[in-house]
Amino acid sequence: MTTVVFSHGQESGPWGTKIRVMSELAKSLGCDVESIDYQGIADPTERVEKLVRDCSGSGDSLLLVGSSMGGHVATAAADTLGAAGLFVLAPAYFMEGYEELTPPAPRMPICIVHGWHDDIVPVENSIRFARDCSATLHLVNGDHRLTENISEICEYLEQFIRNTTGTQ
Repeated sequence: MTTVVFSHGQESGPWGTKIRVMSELAKSLGCDVESIDYQGIADPTERVEKLVRDCSGSGDSLLLVGSSMGGHVATAAADTLGAAGLFVLAPAYFMEGYEELTPPAPRMPICIVHGWHDDIVPVENSIRFARDCSATLHLVNGDHRLTENISEICEYLEQFIRNTTGTQ
């Protein structure tokens, strides 16, 4: 069984609009879904530890999905959890003053979706990360929240789940 595990951003919650829509898609493809609640945890390292604790020993093949800080968290935990894939939205990589906190790219399929008009996490950060590890990168006409791009995101997520799990 494949479980898609969602990690929300700093200012959102575990069942925000994007996660609800993406989780329905994942379920329709036969995946189980979980969404980790990081509310009240500001430290990214503590969030990574929570993700690892909550997912360790699941026995399922894990696909990690994260948005903004959740993308950073999912990336940092991916190798430790032995995830099968990583799908991130506007991930908080190479943030000014915290560049050294950007986790190394895990050894697995990685797909990044980032909005051209993001005023929180510069799009150049995702371009740099994707270039360094040859990740798939989709640049869309959107901002940091990417709420207007949910249809595109779902198309990319469906393709990613199918390719990663071998589902037709």
